[in-house]
Amino acid sequence: MSSPRFQSCTPSEMSREAFTEVFGDIYEHSAWVAEQAWDSGLNDSHNGIDDLHQLMSGILLNSDKEAQLALINAHPDLAGKAAIRGELTEASTSEQAGAGIHECNEEEFQRFTSLNTAYKEKFGFPFIMAVKGSNRFQILAAFEERIHHSHEQEFERALQEINKIALFRLRDL
Repeated sequence: MSSPRFQSCTPSEMSREAFTEVFGDIYEHSAWVAEQAWDSGLNDSHNGIDDLHQLMSGILLNSDKEAQLALINAHPDLAGKAAIRGELTEASTSEQAGAGIHECNEEEFQRFTSLNTAYKEKFGFPFIMAVKGSNRFQILAAFEERIHHSHEQEFERALQEINKIALFRLRDL
């Protein structure tokens, strides 16, 4: 069974520049993933959403730890200062709003702030969660559970969550 195809474009027929323009922010501020996907040689199978996602997620997972960490660190804090200042990408703004993060009361906002700080201090990178389909209560619960994991567990989990975010974004195109 083939994966659903993109309605608005045909990836294998796009120039590198056009492909990067459309797919460059699938991975937050990390157009290099799209560039490497295009450079790998797209064919008709990559016109399917799931197939292109598999290619792009493989690029991330097979990249060196330094590139992976840079991509993790390109993500904003959930309910963080960038959100308050309106500095998130369009996709991140939509994802956080869809989870109701913008509806936090002062106590919830303070909880996000303290968890963001504690998480970054422990792991050295922001908490990453594909929030689509979740609400702020589920996100806070995940935060509180995951902060007790090991660095290695959370690094791998961050990559998994980033790949989930990428799939949601590809499906939204």
